[in-house]
Amino acid sequence: MAWRPKAGEIPQQPGVYRFRDDKQRVLYVGKAKNLRSRLSNYFAPLSTLHERTRGMVLAAASVEWTVVGNDFEALQLEYTWIKEFDPPFNVQYKDDKSYPYLAITLGDPVPRVLVTRNHNIPNARYFGPYSRAWAIRDTVDVMLKAFPMRSCSDATYKRAQQTGRPCLLGDIGKCAAPCVGRVTPEEHKSIALDFASFMSGNDSRYITTITKRMKDAAAVQDYEAAARYRDQVGAMETALAKNAVVLNDGVDADLFGIAHDELAAAVQQFIVRGGRIRGVRGWVVDKELDVELPDLVESVLQNAYEDSVPPRDVFVPAVPADNPALERWLGELRGPGARVEVKVARRGDKAALAQTVSANAMNALILYKTRRSGDFVARSQALSDIQEALGMDEAPLRIECYDVSHLSGTNIVASMVVFEDGLPRKDQYRRFSIPESSDDTESLYQVLSRRLAYLKQPERDPLADALDESEGAESRRKKFAYPPQLLIVDGGQPQVAAAQRALDGAGVSGIQLAGIAKRLEEIWLPGADFPVILPRNSDALFLIQRIRDEAHRFAISYQRQRRRNDIQSVLAEIPGLGPSRVRELLKHFGSVARLRAADEQAIAEVRGIGPALASTVVERLKQ
Repeated sequence: MAWRPKAGEIPQQPGVYRFRDDKQRVLYVGKAKNLRSRLSNYFAPLSTLHERTRGMVLAAASVEWTVVGNDFEALQLEYTWIKEFDPPFNVQYKDDKSYPYLAITLGDPVPRVLVTRNHNIPNARYFGPYSRAWAIRDTVDVMLKAFPMRSCSDATYKRAQQTGRPCLLGDIGKCAAPCVGRVTPEEHKSIALDFASFMSGNDSRYITTITKRMKDAAAVQDYEAAARYRDQVGAMETALAKNAVVLNDGVDADLFGIAHDELAAAVQQFIVRGGRIRGVRGWVVDKELDVELPDLVESVLQNAYEDSVPPRDVFVPAVPADNPALERWLGELRGPGARVEVKVARRGDKAALAQTVSANAMNALILYKTRRSGDFVARSQALSDIQEALGMDEAPLRIECYDVSHLSGTNIVASMVVFEDGLPRKDQYRRFSIPESSDDTESLYQVLSRRLAYLKQPERDPLADALDESEGAESRRKKFAYPPQLLIVDGGQPQVAAAQRALDGAGVSGIQLAGIAKRLEEIWLPGADFPVILPRNSDALFLIQRIRDEAHRFAISYQRQRRRNDIQSVLAEIPGLGPSRVRELLKHFGSVARLRAADEQAIAEVRGIGPALASTVVERLKQ
């Protein structure tokens, strides 16, 4: 790379750097406490770089940097440049939802409360965002009984002024009817301010105040006013019941949960004000580079507070490395001299709620993957892109993927998953037991040899050991009469070479072979010196990754099942029971069945097994 700067040319001060391509497009923006130290990581030998980082460096044609005074200034400049240049290798946010807010237009002479997705109303006070529009509308409908302020449109309000007749809400007590002069604009604005204060978390104060008014009215036998206050208290309690109390009344905080894999991350934000969940927001992040969780948290917070004010406490799953600078930046968003603390919830109610947020994030990531894989257009595009990237004559309508799993060389198993038209065919999944093998490549060769032999000689069934015996031989033959167009193995060049050896040995042709390397997400073809790199956000890579993950899951589940059924593995997990004692137990009883049927006294008679260890063995074998 001729454009690579010399190490002595790069300053050692804090700063922000930008990688550009040959067209001067900004590819990536980053910050560093020490620019020389950080940039030297990008110019390490290419073989040592993560594949995504390597792709960014190879696509770049220049790098430039700007020195700043401290970490805080670096954070501010990085945020500004990311928003200005939208670099493709920085974290990309995909929020396909427009969230509803509750807005109170306090800047208007006669304020109005409304549910809106427009976050740019001048001088309005916003609450939310909320995950469901109907839920906040129900809350507003209830709250108007306690705070009867205007909720009608401007046209309805002007019509009521002209006719001198209020709308239905004024007649049923859900509006103080300033349009016809029942209250003055100043009195109505006071109601709106109380409404906003209540929504900000000052719940108990209003309930206590109105309850006292109700009792005072009842004491002087003003039962009509007492009933009105009673209805207001009931309305506020109903509204509060919609938001379960999760923390102390004085807690204002945002809690973030992040679930991520190699390609994407799902973010969930719970907005807690006055100890209650006032809003929920979620979005998806595309990961172009190998971003670790602490760095991802920093990017998430920058995005979350782009157009909103953070609370005093922000709880995250991991604290960024330059957390002091991040806290200072968030504090300035709150106002001069304000402080924001970014931390991890370790114990108590906050930790329990943080677990709930993380669970929601995991569910959101699963839902995102499921919806993306279930999209017919996306699946068709993925298959077409795979065909083009791998140089196939036709789209791979049937794809088989294989993975090997073992525990320190024991209980070696393999899995085969089948996808047709981009969707899993679970009725054609198969599991393989491998008696002996020297390594993963040998295991993969054995499995594929068995599978490919069946394609070569359909009259015999070498998969019988792996198939469900309840199925008939004719049914099994029909399911495997259709060979795959694409065969994927979990691994890189060694695994692809082993699979190619099995294909050559079986004399099977017309099947495209590929391997996907873990974490690097690169596609290897037989005999290739360099991998095929699919775009990080492409549906093709998403589909291949999903097939690989499904094969891995299926192999792991079978391997765990084998371990549970393997008496030696079960006994080896008992503390104090080493290999020699396990052999002595099996030799003494002669069979697994007799060992399982033995009581504590019989097991304790075995050499080297005492009463305490015998009790542990019996308890474990009964699980």
